[in-house]
Amino acid sequence: MNTILNYAESSPYSAKNTHKPVSFFCRAPGAKAVELVGDFNHWRPFPMEKSVDSWWHTQVEVCHGHHQYRFLVDGAPTLDPNATGTVRDERGERVSLIAVS
Repeated sequence: MNTILNYAESSPYSAKNTHKPVSFFCRAPGAKAVELVGDFNHWRPFPMEKSVDSWWHTQVEVCHGHHQYRFLVDGAPTLDPNATGTVRDERGERVSLIAVS
């Protein structure tokens, strides 16, 4: 009865296996460094690039689903004001939430 469902979930064409480029932006004019951390990169800091207008940006391949993330602005955890929403992670800390489809 679940044969078709199991096949679809394990299929390489399943939405769970697709990745999409997602752009992240953080306004931090006085920052020396901004990094992106999230469940999609195992919470390892990923450096962002600063543009001339004081926005920091990066693009990451993220799989379908809901993902938790935050910025590290000079090492300080910072929520994204443009996120889909915020939730609490497994340690009870607030993190930003994004939905990728």
